[in-house]
Amino acid sequence: MSAHLTDSAVYGHLWGTDETRAMLSDEGRLRAWLDLLGVLAQAQADAGLVPREAADSIVEAVDGWLPDPVEVGVLTRATGHSTLGLIRILEQRLPEHAREWVYYGATVQDLSDTWSALVMRQMTDFVLRDLAAARAAAVQLVRAHRSTLMCGRTHGQPGLPITFGFKAAMWADELDRHIRRLEASRAEREVVQLGGGLGSMEFWGEAAEAMTNSFALRLDLGVAPLPWLTARDRFAVFITQLAMVAATIAKIGDEVYELQRAEIGELREPLAAGTVGSITMPHKRNPEWAEHVSTLARLVRVNADLAIEGMIHGHERDGRAWKTEWVVLPEVCHFTAVSTMAAVRILDGLEVDSARMRANLDAQRGYVLSEPVMRALADRVGKHTAHRIVYEAALSGTERGVDLRTALRDDGRLTDISDAELDTLLDPALALGSIPRFIDALLQRLDG
Repeated sequence: MSAHLTDSAVYGHLWGTDETRAMLSDEGRLRAWLDLLGVLAQAQADAGLVPREAADSIVEAVDGWLPDPVEVGVLTRATGHSTLGLIRILEQRLPEHAREWVYYGATVQDLSDTWSALVMRQMTDFVLRDLAAARAAAVQLVRAHRSTLMCGRTHGQPGLPITFGFKAAMWADELDRHIRRLEASRAEREVVQLGGGLGSMEFWGEAAEAMTNSFALRLDLGVAPLPWLTARDRFAVFITQLAMVAATIAKIGDEVYELQRAEIGELREPLAAGTVGSITMPHKRNPEWAEHVSTLARLVRVNADLAIEGMIHGHERDGRAWKTEWVVLPEVCHFTAVSTMAAVRILDGLEVDSARMRANLDAQRGYVLSEPVMRALADRVGKHTAHRIVYEAALSGTERGVDLRTALRDDGRLTDISDAELDTLLDPALALGSIPRFIDALLQRLDG
């Protein structure tokens, strides 16, 4: 029985993925920590700190071995220390000549922070993979709907005409920026932690630098200029970036959620066979994933606040702030992984009702084209006067229940605009401004 939804046999698919569970479970963490202890022993042997024979014995002992997490937990509680229970169990597997050399001079934060760097690296791989797939799906929507007219909306109300390709282009461009930001910041956060008691590395003496370089090389991680025991900005930036990723996906989900409403009916998220929207209302087709990504984004954003709070560290080590990360990192990884997976699912199978988009646009009776008319009139009477004239004509037209063309023809102040010019001004396909250019530029850049 699981107390956390991420590990629930019933609901776990909504709050984590198989990949993140394998990485962040007790078994996954213990397996990674044991591997790190083996690598550390080898690096210390490289630097002349640990006998090579002892290092080899440590590596042999941890290779493919996983202790019982329950037993580790019993010893962890008995010792009151985060890693001593694991070390004592490992010592029992080691030959006597190697026991004194395991975990030589390192601290729990050296182990845990280096593990966090490895988790951030793996999580970045997961997120970049899914974001690339989501971006590709968005680009396909851009291509397919470059000229699909729909009603643009501001403040929830009809505005100018746009194309659905333009909306999808906004999504693709934003997803692309997240990809580039995550890639650009990798080297900064994917670094080992070896500081010893308080970051001075005093225990290892003159061998400290060689040991650190070997440790990093063996893990394919970088070396920070200084130990980062109390410098938690790397962690906070990563969590904040994932929060931004989740927020973008929530924005896309919210758009699908709103446009799937029956009275709008322009988009529908894909429906898996057998999916039931409501147990009491059989007709319901709910935007389940579009809704869920908004929930996930809220949880990730809350954890991002905690990550930033964690930057406030006291002195040279501060468990009060640091151990918050032990909760924040797994939760953010789980929730973001589900979010990016859902983004691919939503975008890749998104159902676009082009006919409904055009019908909703036509239902505005031309009023969404008031700006082109105002712009043309501004050349004759000035912009502000033109705005007042079109505003008053539009207000009168809506009150009388007529379309914009009729309202404008009934207003004696627009006689300078001919019927032919008015027809052109009220053609939504001619009121797209720079949208075609923006779309072409985006496609060219992403294709390149």
